[in-house]
Amino acid sequence: MKGFGSDNHAGVLPEALAAIAAANDGHAPSYGHDPITERAQARFRALLGDDARAFFVFNGSGANVLSLRAVLRPWEGVIVAETAHLNTDEGGAPEAIAGVKLLPVATPDGKLTPELVRTRLVRVGDEHAVQPRVVSITQATELGTVYAPEEMRALADLAHAEGLLLHVDGARIANAAASLGTSLRAVTTDAGADVVSFGGTKAGLLLGEAVVLLGDAGGAAATAMPHLRKQTLQLASKMRFVAAQFEALLSEDELWRRATGHANAMAARLAAAVADVPGVEITQVVQANAVFAILPEGVAEALRAEWAFYDWDERRREVRWMCSWDTTPDEVDAFAAAVAEACSGAAAGASRRRTGGGG
Repeated sequence: MKGFGSDNHAGVLPEALAAIAAANDGHAPSYGHDPITERAQARFRALLGDDARAFFVFNGSGANVLSLRAVLRPWEGVIVAETAHLNTDEGGAPEAIAGVKLLPVATPDGKLTPELVRTRLVRVGDEHAVQPRVVSITQATELGTVYAPEEMRALADLAHAEGLLLHVDGARIANAAASLGTSLRAVTTDAGADVVSFGGTKAGLLLGEAVVLLGDAGGAAATAMPHLRKQTLQLASKMRFVAAQFEALLSEDELWRRATGHANAMAARLAAAVADVPGVEITQVVQANAVFAILPEGVAEALRAEWAFYDWDERRREVRWMCSWDTTPDEVDAFAAAVAEACSGAAAGASRRRTGGGG
């Protein structure tokens, strides 16, 4: 059933499949010692700067855990938004695999600010307390909001002034850059990031993410990364098939921007289409490819007879609608019409109950 459940539900970009097929011609050295992987790493350097060091991995959880292992010692912790994927959807992997403590902060929109981060900069030097070492932000956030480059830079400046590092969980980093109309470098290197979990799957790849080390901090971790990647079970033997997809995604014609920009545009179209439907309350500004909305009682259940999507906060009847690279305008319009019809039916039912009517 096609719907608005997740950008992970979508298929694979044709260009990525073509890259995989092309990489399947003949033999190549394993574990990333092949020309395709070298070219993909060169694309990262071309886009993010000469100091960018990209290490390809299987999935986002692996990218995040590996990023933290690369820069943290056992007594150090990570300041994150309470809604961060690291905190809510990694199944405890940062704690279990990386052995680090998360230091969550409540935020209204999924975004950390310097003021919020400062609330966790306490007991520094106290041997009895976990020491903050990394500020981790999600770009775009789990609530579909996007950090402007200057917001990222403010966090990076604070982190660096306090001896901390800035990690970017960039599962949807391409969506963020497309939303802002900026380069990928503007929301990574130029914004002061030290480590980036660079997403590919949600942008339309079959599988694959990259841990990208940047600047001096990245250089210090780069020597350890090959060993840590192997220990973290993220070293692909036939890595060329992961790397080939990134070479296509990061090509000079900016496939990443076209794919994620379309997903963003479909989310904006959906939000505009349902904004004035009685009973629908959009709860977050729509900046990337997600729409969050509170629906009248019973509407979500009625819609799921035909459409796939997830609850976000069941207590408030808040749902999340995600758009993908292959979401079509016709699908958006049909779903918006279904939302309007279901809300109208719910309102009529509520009116009958109030007046004691039957039917």
